[in-house]
Amino acid sequence: MELSEEVRNQRLESLGQLAGGVAHDFNNILGVIVNYASFVVEEAESEQPDVRMIAADARQVIRAGERATHLTHQLLAFARREVVRPEVLDLNGFVAGLEGTLRRTIGERVALIVRPGPGLPPVHCDPAQIEQMLVNLAHNARDAMPAGGNLVIDTGCADDRVRLRVSDSGRGMSADVADRAFEPFFTTKPNGEGTGLGLAMVYGIVTQAGGEVSISSSPGLGTTVTVLLPPASPGFVAPAADPVVTDGHGETLLVVDDEAGLRAVAGRILSGAGYRVIAAEGGPQALALAARHEGAIDLLLSDVVMPGMLGKDLAERLVISRPDTRVLYMSGYAQPVLHSDGTLEPGVALLEKPFTADDLLTAVRKRLDG
Repeated sequence: MELSEEVRNQRLESLGQLAGGVAHDFNNILGVIVNYASFVVEEAESEQPDVRMIAADARQVIRAGERATHLTHQLLAFARREVVRPEVLDLNGFVAGLEGTLRRTIGERVALIVRPGPGLPPVHCDPAQIEQMLVNLAHNARDAMPAGGNLVIDTGCADDRVRLRVSDSGRGMSADVADRAFEPFFTTKPNGEGTGLGLAMVYGIVTQAGGEVSISSSPGLGTTVTVLLPPASPGFVAPAADPVVTDGHGETLLVVDDEAGLRAVAGRILSGAGYRVIAAEGGPQALALAARHEGAIDLLLSDVVMPGMLGKDLAERLVISRPDTRVLYMSGYAQPVLHSDGTLEPGVALLEKPFTADDLLTAVRKRLDG
C-alpha cells in the first residue's frame, strides 16, 4: 500500500532534520581539524618551528577526530548498524564495576545510589554499549540537576525480562518533550552543550539487543528511563580473551581500500611493524596483483564497502586460489558482513574504522595467529 502524502512528508522532514544535525556537528568538527592542521603546517614551515606548539595543535586535531568517531558511533547505534560483540553479563556486577566512572561523570553535587535486585539472570549484551548507554544517561541526569540531587540505578526482574532503571531527581520534562526524547538531534540543552544523540543512541542500543526502552517524566519531578532486556540463553559460552600481540615477522599483507589516504596510513603502520605490504585500490586490482605475486599472501586486509566489488566478494574469490590466506575486514560501515542483529558472521574478523596503530597491529597479529 502506498504511503500517504502526509507520512511521506513526515519522513522527509525527519530525514532532513537528521541530515541537518549530522552536517552541523561534522562541519564544526571539520572546522577544528582543518584550522589546527593549517596551524601545524604553518609552524612546521616557519624559520624557527616551535615543536611544542606543533604538538599542541596536533593534539587538537586528534581530539577533534575522536569527537567525530564518537559521533559516528552514536549515529550507527541509533540506526542499529553498530557492530555488536555480545557477552554474557551479570548486570548487577557490571553496574557495580562502573560506579567509579559514573561518579566521575555526575560530579560531587549528585549522589549515586545503586540498588541491585536479587536473583537477576544474566543478559547477553555488548558490554561497551551498555557502558556507553549508562554513561550517557548519567550525563543527562547530571545536566538535569545543576544544583545537585540523586541519581538512582536499580535492577530487577519484570516478567520474563531483566529491568535496568535509571532515575534522577532533576527538573523533568513535559509530555511533549518526553514524546520526542528519543528523536535524533532533538535536545532542550543550550546550543553547543549537546548533540541530541544521547537518548537516540540509547534507543538504538537497547532495540538492537532485543530489548525495549521507555521514558517517564514530569516537570519538577525528575525523569526515569526504563530498559527491559531479554535474559541470556542457557548454555551460552563467553568468548575467550584476546591473545598477546607482537609485531610482524615479514608476513605479506594485501591491503585493499578505495580511499588512498587510508591505504597509505595502513601501509605505513604495517611496514613499520615488520610486515611486507602490497596495496590495491579495489577488488579487481587486488586480484590482479595476487595473480602476479609469486610468494604467499598471508593476510588480506580489505575494506568492506568499495565500488565495483565488495570486500566480501574479493575475499571469496581470493581464497579460492589462495586457501591459506587469512582475511581481516576493516570498515566504518560493516553491514554486508553482519547478521541482522548486528553480530559478525561466523569466522569473520573486523577492524572498525577509524583505528589507531595499536588497533590495527593488534587485529592483524590476532588474525594471523588465530
